[in-house]
Amino acid sequence: MIPAMADVRIDEIDGLDVAAVTHAKLSTIPAGATLAQARAYFAASTSRRLAFVVDDGRYVGSLTPGDLPVDGSPDDPVTPLAWVGPTVRSREPAAVGRDLALASDSLRVPVIDDDDTLLGVVAVNRTREWFCGTG
Repeated sequence: MIPAMADVRIDEIDGLDVAAVTHAKLSTIPAGATLAQARAYFAASTSRRLAFVVDDGRYVGSLTPGDLPVDGSPDDPVTPLAWVGPTVRSREPAAVGRDLALASDSLRVPVIDDDDTLLGVVAVNRTREWFCGTG
């Protein structure tokens, strides 16, 4: 039996795959979003450290609050600002997702399938002890 997400420590994942530590309930930013919409997205929650830009459910790239220019027009599109960093597949070992998340400033890595559909995120909490999310 796979433990509940809240019960999974980052050092207790032997035998688990990324799917077992994926937080699937996440919000995204559509590829057509504006700078104003991206700012509002980050302002809505202090836990939003990384935004995923998607086009019809497919992962286009990521944004952090620091990627948003302070002098840009609110109507400027955000897609050109999105960057594609490491991603992970749900069938890979959980340790791969953990290590990629820990190597990022946001402590997050997107989980995608073979056609780049965004399935969720592997997210580690700020103390670097637990996976975030409820599965």
